[in-house]
Amino acid sequence: MKRTFKHLTPEPVWRFMRNTGDALMRLPELPRAYLHPWRVQSIRNLKSMHNRHYGERCFIIGNGPSLRRTDLRRLRGEATFGANRIYLLFAELGFETTYLVLINDLVIEQCLDEILSLSMPKFLAWRSHGHFRPDLRLDAHKLNFLYTSYTGPGFGCRAERRLWEGATVTYISLQLAFHMGFKKVILIGVDHNFNTKGEANQTVVSQGDDPNHFDPDYFGRGFRWQLPDLDTSERAYSMARQAYEVDGRHIVDATVGGKLNVFPKVDFNSLFE
Repeated sequence: MKRTFKHLTPEPVWRFMRNTGDALMRLPELPRAYLHPWRVQSIRNLKSMHNRHYGERCFIIGNGPSLRRTDLRRLRGEATFGANRIYLLFAELGFETTYLVLINDLVIEQCLDEILSLSMPKFLAWRSHGHFRPDLRLDAHKLNFLYTSYTGPGFGCRAERRLWEGATVTYISLQLAFHMGFKKVILIGVDHNFNTKGEANQTVVSQGDDPNHFDPDYFGRGFRWQLPDLDTSERAYSMARQAYEVDGRHIVDATVGGKLNVFPKVDFNSLFE
């Protein structure tokens, strides 16, 4: 029925109806997403970060196995966005990423103490705020809550507003990098390939070593995680590429052996010549 109705409805009308429906579904969460003290403080912080890195370059680091074939030591001194449990590499590298981005509720819930122990500015999905103590001081832990959503596809140029997740933390990082003014963004470790197969977004429990990330303990035995939605991620990446190019900026992919084909490929080592 829905497919038939969509087929018979002009595209602009269908898009308006869909977007209106999405907005109405999100309506109940809007007051707290914009007026809760933690969000008020986060919005203020995010506004202060607008164009902080105007004209610079940065690296957005995925967590794929290809990181083990990438000389990450060359990133020392570069502006970097890490994601989720990238901090498992910090001791080995001898430095931390500039920023850390986490939007998956399961990761935040299971790794809360580890996240709070990290010293860099962190960006977390607002929906995860219920896992934190009510007396938490955001400034003490450099936490910033982002109002993200599963619905309402689009590319957000301002991070204090709603951001579509695009089924991958990398897409949120791309929107943050745009907000901060970076002119060139380089992706590494975005393998866009998972050995574990199954229905997209399905929650599973790891039964052993993790073959999908740089560390076998990343989502090790007993860890709850969600299977990827690579099709939605590709749709999001295409939106990011268009937004960057329209504004005279660029995204390139320096992932060693990566399967993602949305962005121009570059050799990682050539970026330091």
